[in-house]
Amino acid sequence: MIKIKTPLFLLLFTVLLVACNSKKSTDHTAVKAETKALKKILFVVTSHSEKGATGEKTGYYLGEVSHPWDVLHTAGYEIDFVSPKGGKAPVDAFDMNDSINKKFWDNNTYRNKIENTKKPSDVHPEDYVAIHYAGGHGAMWDFADNTEIAEIAKQIYENNGVVSAVCHGPAGLVNIKLSNGSYLVAGKKVNAFTNEEEVKVHLEDIVPFLLEDRLISHGAIFEKSAPFQTHVVTDQRLVTGQNPQSAHSVGEATLNELQRLTKSDQ
Repeated sequence: MIKIKTPLFLLLFTVLLVACNSKKSTDHTAVKAETKALKKILFVVTSHSEKGATGEKTGYYLGEVSHPWDVLHTAGYEIDFVSPKGGKAPVDAFDMNDSINKKFWDNNTYRNKIENTKKPSDVHPEDYVAIHYAGGHGAMWDFADNTEIAEIAKQIYENNGVVSAVCHGPAGLVNIKLSNGSYLVAGKKVNAFTNEEEVKVHLEDIVPFLLEDRLISHGAIFEKSAPFQTHVVTDQRLVTGQNPQSAHSVGEATLNELQRLTKSDQ
């Protein structure tokens, strides 16, 4: 009887062991899938709607949201939006002939998100692997001195996250200080809407400061191309693009940085 029961016991034990390991494997896969689903990136858009005292309307530049969004959302990242005041953000360059703009605007989920942006106080930096500052001239009036969003960006960056910005979006970078007291941009290769480009759009005397000059004054190593040419630079998890033409490439460079970081963590 013992000889008969022992093989049966071993068989039963083996079946249970396989089932247990299978469950552990399934649970591990579920955790990995859940972790992947929770990857989030925070986009910053302006709340400011006028170009100084000119009476001309402005806001965030739609293509500088939609093109990075398309790259990153397609790669599986969830995007949230924050603005200095929260709520509906003013939009500029509303061009529905741009198929990516239309794709973004026709997405009910993301249209709702950008028309109901988070307030900075609603944001938990630990939820995000990256933060992206979209441009549009409005950013020149309400990004640089917003200490709440600067603190969010600092925490994301110091948590080994990526910070990106395009065109006038780098206005949000100029005053970010890290825990060691240095400016985020200090000693890093950076670009943004250039002095020459500001002159070409006749706003050099309207904007509160020239972005190129301010970044350089805070230690940035400023790179640039001819006006309105695509130019993107990546340096130490900081990705910056020169103008609206660079928006898609900023999205790609941000994705490359995130993928590089993911590989280094494995």
